[in-house]
Amino acid sequence: MDEKTFETKEYAKRMDGALEVLARELGGLRSGRASISLLAPLNVRAYGEASQPIDQLASLNVVDARTLSINVWDASIVPAVEKAIIESDLGLTPQTEGSVIRLHLPSPSAERRQDLTKIAARYAEEARIAVRNVRRDAIDAIRKQEKEKVASQDEAQHFSEMVQKITDQYVGKIDEALRNKEQEIATP
Repeated sequence: MDEKTFETKEYAKRMDGALEVLARELGGLRSGRASISLLAPLNVRAYGEASQPIDQLASLNVVDARTLSINVWDASIVPAVEKAIIESDLGLTPQTEGSVIRLHLPSPSAERRQDLTKIAARYAEEARIAVRNVRRDAIDAIRKQEKEKVASQDEAQHFSEMVQKITDQYVGKIDEALRNKEQEIATP
C-alpha cells in the first residue's frame, strides 16, 4: 500500500475543518475584550425581509479593548442594525451617532467568566469529538483496505500510527486554543 492508496491529507483537511469551527465558536464568545468576530454571527433584516450578515452592510472596527465601531454604509438601515444588536444575545446596547454605531463591552462578572469558560470547554470537547470521528473514519478505511488485501498488516499498522499522530497533533491544537481562550476570559 502506498501513500496514494491511503491519503492522510484528506483526513487532515477534515480535522482542519473542526479547528476552523472551534476558532469561529471561540471567537464568538464575549470575553470582555472587543473583537470583530463577536459580531460575525449577527444578521440584519435590511431592504425588506432579507437577512444579511452585518459585515455586508457596514465596516466593523475595534476602537479600543472594550469598544467596537460599526460604520453603516447606508444610513437608512441604521435602525435595522440597532434592532439586530438589541435582539441578539450579545447583551449590548448600541450608541448611535449618525451612521456610526458604537458598542461598549462591559467587563464580565466572575460568574459570567466561569460560564464562558465552561462554554469554551464544551466547544473544545465538540472539536475533539469531531477530530476523533475523523480518526475513526480513517482507521475504518485502513482496516477495509487491509481486509481487501490492498494493504499488508504492517502497512495498515504504519498508517494507523500516522493517523494517530495526526489526531494527537490536532487535539493538541484544540487544547492550546482552549487554554488561550480561558486565559483571555480570565483577564479582566
